[in-house]
Amino acid sequence: MIKAILVFNNHGKPRMTKFFVHYSEDMQHQIIRETFHIVSRRDDNVCNFLEGGTLIGGSDFKIIYRHYATLYFVFCVDSSESELGILDLIQVFVETLDKCFENVCELDLIFHMDKVHFILQEIVMGGMVLETNMSEILTHIEAQNKLEKSEAGISAAPQRAMSAVRNISPNLHNLPKPNINLPSMKSLPHINLPSFK
Repeated sequence: MIKAILVFNNHGKPRMTKFFVHYSEDMQHQIIRETFHIVSRRDDNVCNFLEGGTLIGGSDFKIIYRHYATLYFVFCVDSSESELGILDLIQVFVETLDKCFENVCELDLIFHMDKVHFILQEIVMGGMVLETNMSEILTHIEAQNKLEKSEAGISAAPQRAMSAVRNISPNLHNLPKPNINLPSMKSLPHINLPSFK
């Protein structure tokens, strides 16, 4: 089972975190800090998996990571997961992000957090791997994008209607005023109403 997925930059700033086991917010920050210190001190020539830190489960858990440009993608997993399988899963996640954002960068993760989490949920949910086929994942993402665009069109309809009314309103003032002659109040018959006492 996957216990946590962490993405942080070279300075240890978290850019995306997903915990599948409940931790308090303080504990989550400590786990991120500890994981960053463990991973960032490793040489690029060594393998990409090691025992979990003291906070993430010790020797029962493994930290599996990949370092791309300015970002570390870290999966904290239990001993039942395959190290090479998780390395492949990280590659699928990063390549999917790259296809969705066209050369994904750190800013994409910051400004499109909802889309990044949606992509991740297509791959992993509840700590279990759902899908590893990138074309299948991209099909679901494209369907979601189409749905969002159609909903944006529906939600924008009231604004378009108001805009159309505003464009018509100035033209209404230019219409000729009808000539309606109403009788004066003096020419109307006087009605005496009974008084109630």
